[in-house]
Amino acid sequence: MPETANRTNLLGLNPAALEAFVVGLGEKPFRARQLLTWIYKRRVGDFAAMSDLGKEFRARLASVAEVRVPEIASEHASADGTRKWLLKAGEFAGRAQAIETVFIPEPGRGTLCISSQVGCALDCSFCATGAQGFNRNLETAEIVGQVWLASRALGTGALGERAITNVVLMGMGEPLANYKNVLPALELFMDDRGFDLSRRRVTLSTSGLVPQLYRLAEDTNVALAVSLHAPNDALRDQLVPINKRHPIKELLAACWHYLEAQNGRSITFEYVMLDGINDQPEHARELARLLVGHDAKVNLIPFNPFPGTAYRRSATETIGRFRDYLNTHGVTATVRRTRGDDIDAACGQLAGQVQDRTTVRLGSKTMTVAVHA
Repeated sequence: MPETANRTNLLGLNPAALEAFVVGLGEKPFRARQLLTWIYKRRVGDFAAMSDLGKEFRARLASVAEVRVPEIASEHASADGTRKWLLKAGEFAGRAQAIETVFIPEPGRGTLCISSQVGCALDCSFCATGAQGFNRNLETAEIVGQVWLASRALGTGALGERAITNVVLMGMGEPLANYKNVLPALELFMDDRGFDLSRRRVTLSTSGLVPQLYRLAEDTNVALAVSLHAPNDALRDQLVPINKRHPIKELLAACWHYLEAQNGRSITFEYVMLDGINDQPEHARELARLLVGHDAKVNLIPFNPFPGTAYRRSATETIGRFRDYLNTHGVTATVRRTRGDDIDAACGQLAGQVQDRTTVRLGSKTMTVAVHA
């Protein structure tokens, strides 16, 4: 179905909004429940195929509404089973833009890593997405559409189990900088009339926008992952520039508040391992002192190189010693297995295609991060 400005995209509307839309068409509210089942449970986007809706209603829907998902620009499969989709995200100055979505299969688990922005403004020095700069926020339908599209492409297993068991907002962009569009997407992921995922199977990863963390604690309850990457402010200022606004002490206070407000089990702190930068014994000691006594886990991420980077991955032995020190000093630590690096789908490698990328980074003297409430 061609995209038109006057059609309402039903993808991304929460149940209340969809019900209001249906009632506005003169239909009974229960029609919204039927639509939710077709769209999210059966992953059908063609109104003509929604057989338990009246013929006239289906025709009316086709004239005023659509189920529009991002268009696939390309698809890549890794030798380890990881799949990556490059999805079209409009144009800027006549040039195509794109985001990336990655599916990571594991025994008994299938994780979909989705994007929340076209690029990212936070300019973390070790991340390919940050090196691309930032163009715009994704709409709720574009965020939800990544899961819908991948679910449909992947189908179900032999026993009918869903392929995607976990959704993580760890792709391109800072989710909390796109709050107004990310929040309704989170709710649809967890709503039993939507994707019906457990709150423990939906993870939001943030570099640390502290005011939005406090707001998130009031608005929803998902698993939280925090991109820490350094155990002190001097080093984190270099690696994660948002730290200059929200230093580690302030960030951790917001994290512990989130756990208390949401009765969460723990927070995962992501820590990319950079050779000679943040992987020394003194860094492990500092990190242990920061987190010991709290409900925290550390996920050590071997650095994944990308063109133009000056960083190198820490040696396997170094990563192992770092992990072991944390585990023997009261902080649970694991090492993330690198997946999809042969198709540039590993953590930190997602770059998409981002235009207007030179003037909108946090590192710029004129840059102001726009947080959309």
